[in-house]
Amino acid sequence: MLQFYIETVGCQMNVLDSELACSALLRSGMQQTDVSADADVILFNTCSVRQHAEDKVYSAIGRLKNWKEAKPYSVLGVLGCMAQKDQKLIFQRAPLVDFVLGPGQLDVLVETIEQLLNEKCFHLTIEDTENTQRTQRKKHNLVSPKKVIVSLPRAGNNHTDVLESFHLYNPDRLIPTTPPLSQEGNVPSPTLVRTMFGCNQFCSYCIVPFVRGPEQSRPPQDIVSEVQHLANQGVKKITLIGQTVNSYRHENVQLADLLYQLSDIAGVEQIDFVTNYPLSMTDDLLQVVRDLPKVLKHFHVPAQSGSDAVLKRMNRHYTATQYREMTDRIYGTIPGATMTSDFIVGFCGETDEDFEQTVELVKYCRFRNSFIFKYSERPGTKAAELYADDVPEGVKKYRNNRLLEVQIAISRG
Repeated sequence: MLQFYIETVGCQMNVLDSELACSALLRSGMQQTDVSADADVILFNTCSVRQHAEDKVYSAIGRLKNWKEAKPYSVLGVLGCMAQKDQKLIFQRAPLVDFVLGPGQLDVLVETIEQLLNEKCFHLTIEDTENTQRTQRKKHNLVSPKKVIVSLPRAGNNHTDVLESFHLYNPDRLIPTTPPLSQEGNVPSPTLVRTMFGCNQFCSYCIVPFVRGPEQSRPPQDIVSEVQHLANQGVKKITLIGQTVNSYRHENVQLADLLYQLSDIAGVEQIDFVTNYPLSMTDDLLQVVRDLPKVLKHFHVPAQSGSDAVLKRMNRHYTATQYREMTDRIYGTIPGATMTSDFIVGFCGETDEDFEQTVELVKYCRFRNSFIFKYSERPGTKAAELYADDVPEGVKKYRNNRLLEVQIAISRG
């Protein structure tokens, strides 16, 4: 039986995509292995948010030279955001790779792998002798063409055509009888459920709208059906995910309405949702979170900066004052609610004063935790095109450490 190995880098979107890929490969008859050397098919599901994530993948691919030599008919694929962004460029830096497949093309993953395996397989020649049928294996020196399976770029193409090229792929999943533990190691991790795909915000530093395509909200009946299917397999905790999950809207159904429907499903005990966008935090949603016992009273809402000047260059569409007002509404509507956030330090043109405004925002909002990153220029983004990455690395590191210290003090408070 053929075995596959998959390594995932990046956000919860990638984690879910890998789960869907694994389920499809298992249904095709393959077996999953946790040992890459044993695999016939190795897949890297990649992230392009930061350069470090890409470098990590290329390093891992480089270490597979001996595996490729030992298994010349094996298949090596790069999936996800890096595949959509770099496409054929990946072959130049990583010649071992056989195919790249974007996140909007997961529905043809199994077909692509099977085609490559067939092109590389051993051919059998049956030779009849007088009284014996003898099988001789002949190793053909076939070189399969590199395959690029990606969605249309948003620039220069009709919106409808681009939208259709990013396929919504959410097949039924088989949940393991022994679910994986959480990072704390004591309770099963929540199962991820996609509510929407893509993003329309176009933050200047972010590549996601280009590699995951236009925003698409799934029909609510499909989401309810999937959660019911998961509940029938014993899943008790679910996390709804979307690039801006609280922007969910399908016809007249919004996230608040969807939460009501999901809360009625027997067996589901806990519902969470990430990641939220500040301007989409409606009072209706807050009241639903307050009133439904199954919904966690927690919000992950990236702020990215506390400086209006930096937020404007980031194209975040809100001010620090609006973010504070949203925080006040959350804490005022839902007793005991908690918040977490994301911050980028050292963004283009960030001054000491800008950074201090971010520190003040963290102190004001009193997040349970914050995920803090140094700015990393990404080719293809507006920030890379319009602004110089002019904050020295040493300053970025200092601001990262200082903001982290502030947040740790609040978390321990």
